[in-house]
Amino acid sequence: SRHADERMGGCTYEDVAMFVEEQNKAQGDMPGPLPVISSDLIVDELQLAQAAAVGAKAVTITLGVVSAEKVNFYLKAAKTLDLEVIVNVATAEQAQAAVDAGATLICVAGVDGAENKKAVIADLIVPEGNKAVCKIANIVAKNNQQLEEVEEAWICRDAGFNAVWVSDALYKGGSDPVEHPGAIIKSMIAKSSVKWASPKARSGKGEGAREYLGDILM
Repeated sequence: SRHADERMGGCTYEDVAMFVEEQNKAQGDMPGPLPVISSDLIVDELQLAQAAAVGAKAVTITLGVVSAEKVNFYLKAAKTLDLEVIVNVATAEQAQAAVDAGATLICVAGVDGAENKKAVIADLIVPEGNKAVCKIANIVAKNNQQLEEVEEAWICRDAGFNAVWVSDALYKGGSDPVEHPGAIIKSMIAKSSVKWASPKARSGKGEGAREYLGDILM
């Protein structure tokens, strides 16, 4: 994901295009190219067109910045551009409004702690006939050198989340060999839990290790 808003310290749509081009070089490789998400503060459909024009595969829309009616409009507009839409929500009411508007990807963002995130999706009702909803937990880096973010990912998985959105937490690593970004990603998607393991103790040979939490990593 690329934050495409210069006013808020992000990059430009030209930068998004550069990332798309770089990823496309992996066509035919294993692993292949990653889809690029344009994480702009969208308030106009023109931004959807810009994201599609530079090759982004998805955009983020924040319910609260725009109304539920606008979310519904943007979902329809994005579909014509072959774009996926991730709707950011911060309350149970917003989550339900997003799903009622037609969202199939919601990200619980701006909510601290796994239990508070769980409360946002706990009573979510998907209208009959709608597609299943992918629930994403945005995990923010803690201001310490512990690996609490990994445990939060495990708790969120057990609470019904399907994926996590992680950024700064991947780069908290110290001298410990288990603290580089690759090891943190592997720990987050492992079928471990706070009941049976700690992030530092996980070796990949413990409980489960083959099943994992889907990932959207930034």
